[in-house]
Amino acid sequence: MPDSPTPEERAQKDAELKAKEAAEQAALPYKWTQTIKDVDVTVPVPGNLKGRDLDVKLTRDKLKVGVKGQTPVIDGDLPKAIDSEESTWTLETTPSSKEISIHLEKANKMEWWPHVITSAPTIDTSKITPEDSKLSDLDGETRTMVEKMMYDQRQKEMGKPTSDEEKKMEMLRKFQAQHPEMDFSNAKIG
Repeated sequence: MPDSPTPEERAQKDAELKAKEAAEQAALPYKWTQTIKDVDVTVPVPGNLKGRDLDVKLTRDKLKVGVKGQTPVIDGDLPKAIDSEESTWTLETTPSSKEISIHLEKANKMEWWPHVITSAPTIDTSKITPEDSKLSDLDGETRTMVEKMMYDQRQKEMGKPTSDEEKKMEMLRKFQAQHPEMDFSNAKIG
């Protein structure tokens, strides 16, 4: 079994991979960013173009972007599904020219994409540092689950019962109240 790399070797390897990734991304004919919920893509185009000159198609699993009559700048399968009803594109004027601005709303809002289309070079999604989020950003079910986990963690830190343990104790109290004839003095609970 080979020895594990030293921290210095690992840092050098990470730096090399990051530089390679940056070079591959810089060579793409578009720029892209993402959050856990969406992907934004910008494609530079000549300043004399209008929206009717463009060929942009957003479907659940494909993306095509280009100028009519020319080879598309982007044409391929998306790595994951999008919500095509909530995804949009616009033609924006920039200081030097124009760009097609594409907003892709991810169908699964809990995963990172390694690339915009599957034929493009990938990024290492394990190195992404997500932006801070607030509980209010979460959907109801997820928020409830996170709040319960936080409550249970605080309870454990204070040596108190978790919410599940509290429920069990409450059920036992109700059962004892309904059955006063039973002796619970030697019962082992927990």
